Amino acid sequence: MLVYFCDVVSAYVPAFRVFEYLSFRAVLSFLTALAISLWLGPYTIRKLQMLHFGQVVRKDGPESHLKKQGTPTMGGVLINGAIILTMLLWCRLDNPYVWLTIATVASYGLIGFADDYLKVVRHNPQGLKAKYKYFWQSAAALLLSCGIYALARDPAQTTLVVPFFKDFMPDLGFLIIPLSYFVITGSSNAVNLTDGLDGLAIITTVTVAAGLGIVAWATSNATYAAYLYIPYVESASELVIACTVICGAGLGFLWFNTYPAEVFMGDVGALALGAVLGIIAVLIREEFLLFIMGGIFVLETMSVILQVGSYKMRGRRIFKMAPIHHHFEKGGWPEPRVFMRFWIITIVLVLLGLATLKLR
Repeated sequence: MLVYFCDVVSAYVPAFRVFEYLSFRAVLSFLTALAISLWLGPYTIRKLQMLHFGQVVRKDGPESHLKKQGTPTMGGVLINGAIILTMLLWCRLDNPYVWLTIATVASYGLIGFADDYLKVVRHNPQGLKAKYKYFWQSAAALLLSCGIYALARDPAQTTLVVPFFKDFMPDLGFLIIPLSYFVITGSSNAVNLTDGLDGLAIITTVTVAAGLGIVAWATSNATYAAYLYIPYVESASELVIACTVICGAGLGFLWFNTYPAEVFMGDVGALALGAVLGIIAVLIREEFLLFIMGGIFVLETMSVILQVGSYKMRGRRIFKMAPIHHHFEKGGWPEPRVFMRFWIITIVLVLLGLATLKLR
């Protein structure tokens, strides 16, 4: 909304033309989301405490987590709210990718809210039953995927980009729908599984979002897209704003979520953040890049799959506890050490992911 106001004012005050630059709006959107999170953070925490929305801790988990019982959760409403509000302020609302991104945050945030509400208010440890949870995740992902396909006006928007290959980029056509479905739902659940340590899920999300933001900028620039042999998607320009907004809102939340956490994001935040990373990767045609950059998310998910599979097939567990961050805690690593080392790995993976753009 502010963009259009600046467009009108710039006709009379030339200095306002600076708001036409994507880089300038990206910085302002980051600062706006950060300010909103820092400003509303204390109020949100107090409100969650008043409503008795406290974290329920697994009794079979690491002993160090028992002291977290009752810590305010569902703080993801702060992240989601900051993302949606800031995007409405600084994005060009005639860009359909903006609305797909907002719809993703809102829909998966609602699913996560329902799950958290049943856990902390109705005292149902299971929360939303797995079949219902997956049904609504699938319904949202299918609608979003169909929207992506319906909005595709150019083969570049349905091209599959494979790392290290510049001449092999097949046009998926309608197959973009199932691919988008699996990327969105998979990413959403992967981030949710990673959300088990103070600050881990949010800082990993922020780092990956920063990497995707750089790629989105290159994708929306015809010159750099041609130079890097990636599809040119003009509409991806506003996804740069979406990524900087996620970074700003995420760092603002991390201010309160860093060890020892004053608030947890809950499923309302984790499901939404994972899904929005997924849809951004799809829209900029870099699904494989998300797999590389989000390697920690992949590792966390695979650890759970292997743990469950091994126990069902062999009656034995591979890890001391899954997801794998709990395995290291059970092995004696303090929580901040796990957090920092996983973050360092994510930074390396994001840089490697960016390097693959040129190694073709």
